[in-house]
Amino acid sequence: MEYVSSSALALWGYGASAVGFLVFATQLAARWRGGLRGSLLLAAIVLSACWAACAAGFSQTGSPLLAAGAVLFNTLRLCAWFAFLLSLLNANSAEKPGGDLRNLLAPRWAVVGIVVAALANVVLMGFSSSADYLGGRASQLPFAPPLALAVLGLVLLEQVIRNAPTTDRWGLKPMVLGLGASFCFDLYLFAEAFLFKRLDLNAWTVRGVVNLLTIPLLAMATTRTKAWNIRVTVSRHIVFHSTALLATGLYLLGIAGAGYYLRYFGGSWGGALQIVLLFAGLLFLAVVLTSGSYRSRLRVFVSKHFFSYQYDYREEWLRFTHSLSSGTPQAGGLPELVIKSLADLVESPAGALWLAEGGGGMRQNARLNMPRIAEVEPAASPLLDFLGRTQWILDVDELHASPEDYGFLRLPSWLESLEDAWLVIPMFFEQKLFGFVVLAHPRAKVDINWEVLDLLKTASSQAASYLTHMRAEDALLEAKKFDSFNRMSAFVVHDIKNLVAQLSLLLKNAERHKDNPEFQKDMFMTIAHAVDRMKQLLLQLRAGTTPIDRPRPVMLADIINRVHLAKLGQASNLEVGVEEGIEVLGHAERLERVVGHLVQNALEATPPEGRVWIRLSRDGDNAMVEVGDSGCGMSQEFIRNHLFRPFDSTKNAGMGIGAYESAQYVSELGGRLAVESEERQGTIIRIVLPLHHRLATAMELEQT
Repeated sequence: MEYVSSSALALWGYGASAVGFLVFATQLAARWRGGLRGSLLLAAIVLSACWAACAAGFSQTGSPLLAAGAVLFNTLRLCAWFAFLLSLLNANSAEKPGGDLRNLLAPRWAVVGIVVAALANVVLMGFSSSADYLGGRASQLPFAPPLALAVLGLVLLEQVIRNAPTTDRWGLKPMVLGLGASFCFDLYLFAEAFLFKRLDLNAWTVRGVVNLLTIPLLAMATTRTKAWNIRVTVSRHIVFHSTALLATGLYLLGIAGAGYYLRYFGGSWGGALQIVLLFAGLLFLAVVLTSGSYRSRLRVFVSKHFFSYQYDYREEWLRFTHSLSSGTPQAGGLPELVIKSLADLVESPAGALWLAEGGGGMRQNARLNMPRIAEVEPAASPLLDFLGRTQWILDVDELHASPEDYGFLRLPSWLESLEDAWLVIPMFFEQKLFGFVVLAHPRAKVDINWEVLDLLKTASSQAASYLTHMRAEDALLEAKKFDSFNRMSAFVVHDIKNLVAQLSLLLKNAERHKDNPEFQKDMFMTIAHAVDRMKQLLLQLRAGTTPIDRPRPVMLADIINRVHLAKLGQASNLEVGVEEGIEVLGHAERLERVVGHLVQNALEATPPEGRVWIRLSRDGDNAMVEVGDSGCGMSQEFIRNHLFRPFDSTKNAGMGIGAYESAQYVSELGGRLAVESEERQGTIIRIVLPLHHRLATAMELEQT
């Protein structure tokens, strides 16, 4: 049979249509919120999928059962569409109780016509074989009902769009265009069949594709009209890329057609000209597809003509927030990211950011594809006064065209010199002007309406909060640096105080013992020790509070002997008991400073007749340095609340730094300080540090 022999295109066309309507029906069902109109719309789409599936099966098998199913489902789907249109028409007429009588009666006549035409269509076409109405052996009678249904559909569409309120026509327009095109195609198909007593095989074959092309228009109408109780969201990315793909396909078809014409009508140069044309066309296409201006124009076109709102706010907000917090800033850091994020909202290729300074003025802080401006905008300038008072987004072009709308504001000279300046967006934080962004003209024309202004104001407020937090973090980091420097300075000053005390004592005894060789020897040793300590303090000032080298094995006996030697000139009652061979990990200079500080405190707290001692021993896997005295002692309240706190001291000349530094460093080495003291009884402080061999074993276990 002729129909079956040319059924490949029909199979693909009707099959694709069935899949398209099925996918659309699934999305509608997922978003359906009840209601009559939503139910009728969903029924029409489902019946359309069933009709297309039966027609696809019939195109392959020629089965009379599938043919009858196609006729039945086609009639039912048309009835569902008509019922849907009647529900819209009734709603529009109900809103006009005093309207035209024809509008009120039209649905009743339409219902009668639909019922009669539908029954006749099922009966007459259902009892005619496919060979009859495809092969020309049928009469004109079977083609009259579908022709009448097509006419009724066009009449209903005309009534719906004519009686719809002006505010609803924008939402109904895609549906009217899609269904109108489908009804016009049916009108052509069945009018020709009525005249020639047979269906046009080619037209019937592509009927599935024709209905498939109406699905995007129906989906668009569904997204625009909330009253149907079905809310379908169409991705702007899909529409954007689909539109770009469609435009590219049409362009390539045009290039192919022109190349075909040149090849067959260009004579001997035809082939060469075709190659040149194809190369030039593909090169132009590559330039256009990689052009930011082209993408911007296409994005604006899609937003303006396919969606009720210019922006998908959820997507724009997520993209804007992700751009600011992506952690991959440009060379200018967060300020440059703020410029780019705001510029992308309105397709602007360039911009610059001004932020407030300490004096109240504003200076250019970052820029993107815009020249550097050295001038500082004063705090009392007309521009900053206008932005802070009105909180308006300033349109430079509008200001030049209608200066009275802006109170005849005079722009600063540096802004007038920017030929491409377009928008000045103020940035507020806690109702205070924090800065502003100047954007260049966009790649594609963007209408500055309330939607664009609201989005820019909200985004600029968010950007201002990010910039404020950035400045707060910078200030906190600077404060931490000062705090670190102050702590280091306090430690250094404390050590210098101890050195000054040693040198003062040496100078005090020099007059009496300057001729004593033993004193001279002790004096040279003390001065050499003081010089070494000062060199170490200078290194510490350069390196900060962190030691300049890593911990190394240190013999504690050597540390205690050096401390004993340094204190010989200050006290003769210092007792030392050392167990040899005890080694810990640390820094010899800092350990000597810790032990020396504890011994110095013990000497200062003990009268000349009292006792001060240092003992070094093992305590299991730990080394223990015990510094004790029989001096004035400390209360438990002072030990608990003040001893290891900085700037707390019981001595009039003390700074309260030594004990704090000692406790901090011992803790860094994994040890601890244990204190036993009673008032007027004395004090014992024990430094407990892990032995070096235990640390080495632990490190080996961690590595294995």
